[in-house]
Amino acid sequence: MAHDTAGDPVSGLKWTRKTTEKIAHQLGKIGIQVDAKTVGRILKKLGYSLRVNAKKISSGSGPDRNAQFEYIKSRREQFSKRGDPVLSVDTKKKELVGNFKNNGAAWNKEPVAVHDHDFRSMGKGVAVPYGIYDVAANLGSVFIGTSYDTPELAVDSIEKWCRYDGQYRYKDARGLLILADCGGSNGYRCRAWKVGLQRLADKTGLTFHVSHYPPGASKWNPIEHRLFSEISKNWAGRPLDSLLTIQNYISTTKTSTGLRVKAYVEPKCYRKGVKIDDVEMRSLNLIPEDVLPKWNYALAPR
Repeated sequence: MAHDTAGDPVSGLKWTRKTTEKIAHQLGKIGIQVDAKTVGRILKKLGYSLRVNAKKISSGSGPDRNAQFEYIKSRREQFSKRGDPVLSVDTKKKELVGNFKNNGAAWNKEPVAVHDHDFRSMGKGVAVPYGIYDVAANLGSVFIGTSYDTPELAVDSIEKWCRYDGQYRYKDARGLLILADCGGSNGYRCRAWKVGLQRLADKTGLTFHVSHYPPGASKWNPIEHRLFSEISKNWAGRPLDSLLTIQNYISTTKTSTGLRVKAYVEPKCYRKGVKIDDVEMRSLNLIPEDVLPKWNYALAPR
């Protein structure tokens, strides 16, 4: 189920694209005889939910959608077998810092009084949590930006993960796999994202392999339901009144399955709209993969 599970980063609900009949059939292949109804009861106990149809899939995905899911699954297995890191990355929802209402409920004697309007001018700024989830280690690192969600913030966060964790946990790794959404600061069309990764590859000597989930499929990115949803549950119903409060809630997020999270505040002010010219793009050591190269590519040291 590891590669066929999606989830909501706020509510924590999980679902799978496999039917209970298919799961029962696969279990039968390894000698576990169970019917589809029993599989359904087990899935419910594990936190999965039946889902109705929802118009959330971009019409631009087309026939490549399922092929990309299968390719990401195979790449994750390849890197895991080699002992190389698989990182799921994304930016969590931006949060206003201040005494504002935060969705959810908490066990308090009295309701916490907060502002009746969520005006940015009434707050202390904005928090932009960029997350990196180490799939094999079940460890999260969140770098809390204080300006804008930019490719530079994304690449800086990955560089710091390499320095703080990666070089110690994966000493012999020569490359790593990054799972990212199709758009945003780490989107497949974003030039600044690729240029930033190229500079990081030159600096570290590592090859950065990138696979993007198809449009409309961000919920399948592991970081959404294995890290972000747990953070949302940890601070549910509690006003995020300071950056320190946000950092504390993120860093104290834990689960019974062993999730641990580190949180860092990134005070650097990032600029939006940085332009990358064609000359710099042509200088990249960009290696397209054989399967769906628009979504799968590598940046190797020059």
